[in-house]
Amino acid sequence: MPIITNIDIMLAKKKMSVSELANKIGISIVNLSRIKNGNVKGIRYSTLNKICEVLECKPGDILDYKKD
Repeated sequence: MPIITNIDIMLAKKKMSVSELANKIGISIVNLSRIKNGNVKGIRYSTLNKICEVLECKPGDILDYKKD
Protein backbone atom coordinates (compact mmCIF):
# COMPACT_ATOMS: atom_id res chain seq x y z
CA MET A 1 0.00 0.00 0.00
CA PRO A 2 1.46 3.36 -0.98
CA ILE A 3 0.14 5.23 2.09
CA ILE A 4 2.49 4.85 5.05
CA THR A 5 1.80 5.86 8.64
CA ASN A 6 4.56 7.32 10.77
CA ILE A 7 2.72 7.12 14.08
CA ASP A 8 5.66 5.15 15.56
CA ILE A 9 8.01 8.05 14.84
CA MET A 10 5.68 10.59 16.45
CA LEU A 11 5.13 8.33 19.46
CA ALA A 12 8.89 8.04 19.93
CA LYS A 13 9.30 11.82 19.71
CA LYS A 14 6.63 12.30 22.39
CA LYS A 15 7.92 9.33 24.43
CA MET A 16 4.41 7.88 24.43
CA SER A 17 3.20 4.29 24.15
CA VAL A 18 0.54 3.00 21.78
CA SER A 19 -1.71 2.17 24.74
CA GLU A 20 -1.33 5.68 26.16
CA LEU A 21 -2.26 7.25 22.81
CA ALA A 22 -5.20 4.87 22.41
CA ASN A 23 -6.52 5.88 25.84
CA LYS A 24 -6.11 9.59 25.13
CA ILE A 25 -7.95 9.46 21.81
CA GLY A 26 -10.61 7.03 22.96
CA ILE A 27 -10.12 4.04 20.66
CA SER A 28 -8.99 0.49 21.35
CA ILE A 29 -5.34 -0.49 21.21
CA VAL A 30 -6.23 -3.02 18.51
CA ASN A 31 -7.80 -0.36 16.27
CA LEU A 32 -4.91 2.05 16.81
CA SER A 33 -2.43 -0.74 16.02
CA ARG A 34 -4.30 -1.47 12.79
CA ILE A 35 -4.09 2.20 11.81
CA LYS A 36 -0.41 2.33 12.80
CA ASN A 37 0.42 -0.78 10.74
CA GLY A 38 -1.64 0.29 7.72
CA ASN A 39 -4.14 -2.55 8.06
CA VAL A 40 -7.21 -0.37 7.51
CA LYS A 41 -9.05 0.74 4.40
CA GLY A 42 -9.64 4.22 5.79
CA ILE A 43 -9.47 6.46 8.81
CA ARG A 44 -12.09 8.91 10.01
CA TYR A 45 -11.12 12.56 10.04
CA SER A 46 -12.29 12.76 13.65
CA THR A 47 -9.82 10.00 14.62
CA LEU A 48 -7.03 11.62 12.62
CA ASN A 49 -7.84 14.94 14.29
CA LYS A 50 -7.60 13.41 17.78
CA ILE A 51 -4.29 11.73 16.95
CA CYS A 52 -2.88 15.03 15.71
CA GLU A 53 -4.15 16.91 18.77
CA VAL A 54 -2.56 14.47 21.22
CA LEU A 55 0.71 14.14 19.29
CA GLU A 56 0.77 17.88 18.52
CA CYS A 57 1.40 17.32 14.84
CA LYS A 58 -0.13 17.75 11.39
CA PRO A 59 -1.64 14.92 9.33
CA GLY A 60 1.37 15.13 6.99
CA ASP A 61 3.64 14.28 9.92
CA ILE A 62 1.99 10.90 10.38
CA LEU A 63 0.81 10.06 6.84
CA ASP A 64 3.16 9.66 3.90
CA TYR A 65 2.90 8.46 0.32
CA LYS A 66 5.41 6.07 -1.22
CA LYS A 67 5.10 4.97 -4.81
CA ASP A 68 4.99 1.18 -5.29
